[in-house]
Amino acid sequence: MPHFTLEYSANLDDLIDMGATVELVRMAAVETGIFPLGGIRVRAVRCEHYAIADGRENYGFLDMVLRLGEGRDLATRKRAGEHIFKALSAHLDPVFANGKFALSFDMQINDKDTSWKRNNIHDALKVETVNG
Repeated sequence: MPHFTLEYSANLDDLIDMGATVELVRMAAVETGIFPLGGIRVRAVRCEHYAIADGRENYGFLDMVLRLGEGRDLATRKRAGEHIFKALSAHLDPVFANGKFALSFDMQINDKDTSWKRNNIHDALKVETVNG
């Protein structure tokens, strides 16, 4: 873990490259230095049906949620969150400049007692590091 989910209004498809956006979030997460590389996931979910504010169709949104495991203090989480949000916000400056747009980002901490995982990516990265 961390797992990022970006839900976004379908009208953003013509304004931004979502592939580049998820890569930007992935890189910003790596840059924080607090997340295990093999646990980072960034996914984008296009919302075809949505309603914003007074219902105007030209409004857009991107809501990012980060689910992460326990064990990081508040100051560390805040530094990481601010770094990631700043990078994403700057990436989306053209959307803000050309329309009405809402960007949000929330962190949620998973309770380790009710979070199950199976992942062999960590082992693959260790092998690549040793053999690379």
